[in-house]
Amino acid sequence: MVVHGLPNTVGVTLEMMILHGQAVMRGSRRAMVVIDMPFGSYEGPTEVAYANAARLMKETGAQAVKVESGQTVPETIDYLVKRGIPVMGHVGLRPQAVLVDGGFKAKGRDEEGRARILAEARATAEAGAFAVVVEGVAEPLARDITAAIEPPTIGIGASAGCDGQILVTDDMLGLFDWTPRFVRRYADLRGEIGRAAAGYAADVKARTFPGEAETYFSKKS
Repeated sequence: MVVHGLPNTVGVTLEMMILHGQAVMRGSRRAMVVIDMPFGSYEGPTEVAYANAARLMKETGAQAVKVESGQTVPETIDYLVKRGIPVMGHVGLRPQAVLVDGGFKAKGRDEEGRARILAEARATAEAGAFAVVVEGVAEPLARDITAAIEPPTIGIGASAGCDGQILVTDDMLGLFDWTPRFVRRYADLRGEIGRAAAGYAADVKARTFPGEAETYFSKKS
């Protein structure tokens, strides 16, 4: 959505994730890199999920994969972990389920939703996930999940009740006009980029760019 302008993450392919994963790994020195398994690559037969996860790890060099933990996914997590693939889970607001949910909406704000997500988090942890992303849930639920499971929780729009936090870099740096409620902007790079582009355009129109400092000249004999 951020890089390609897609309306949601459903259209992301395995090949796209491999390309992005390879680029990230070229710049990674100490970080643990976890690569998302895209929609349709792990929800079916566990053997297919394993083949796709193994391909992602082998072709990118990433150390783990992430899956969105719906009701049927814990079985797949267990299958992957037992075969040597570290898995991070993801509960609450699941971007790949946006078409079923009818949009990006906060989760766990009523008792039925709370119980379901808490059960999914427990099943994800019991299946062997080494960490669980908790996205877009009410604050009490985030704290309940963190207290209920052993793996660390990583929140995004899930309050300070999680063990760690994540923000989309472009949101944090202020590259868009609109950001979700849970985002805190730490910079206004959109404004800086706009001012830089306007300055460049003005200099080109005024023929002050390129100037002598940016121009090559013939060598004197």
